Amino acid sequence: MISRRNFLNILLVSCFAVISWLHFTPAADAMGGKLPAINQPAPEFTLPTNTGKGKISLSDWRGKWVVLYFYPKDFTSGCTIEARRFQQDLPKYIEKNVQIIGVSADDIDSHAEFCDSEGLKFPLLADTTGEVSKAYGSWIGVVSMRHSFIIDPEGILRETFVKVNPSVHSTEVLAQLEKLQSSAS
Repeated sequence: MISRRNFLNILLVSCFAVISWLHFTPAADAMGGKLPAINQPAPEFTLPTNTGKGKISLSDWRGKWVVLYFYPKDFTSGCTIEARRFQQDLPKYIEKNVQIIGVSADDIDSHAEFCDSEGLKFPLLADTTGEVSKAYGSWIGVVSMRHSFIIDPEGILRETFVKVNPSVHSTEVLAQLEKLQSSAS
């Protein structure tokens, strides 16, 4: 027989889970920490990359829209699907003056292998300490959470995605970019 106290604890945890699932949690918080504020400058960073450029900074992309996406691990099923979808849609992003940048805790050698195996033509950044992931509220334990951010050409954060389905995420990002870019014109 379950005690009244245990029942109340189970009920409380269940209610919290349902509320979180229904997106009633504050927009400024995510499981990975405090998210940066919309319509404020995006946190600046410089990280090593798998491309020949050595390191990439957010400020390198001023004048372009940036889709900054965090993901847990190279070569895992969800992360591979998400990367493939971004690569598949890359011509649409280029047409919209958008740079895709992926970030995870994997090192640059892992990123290079992942890009080679999947034919990825956008940079992946190695956030091995989680410093940048933490700045974006996307760090849990030893991996980045699956979060994405749209940053405008002036470096202002315009959109945050925290409940990401890797199969359709690129389509969702493109739709939101369309709205943001048409309202900025």
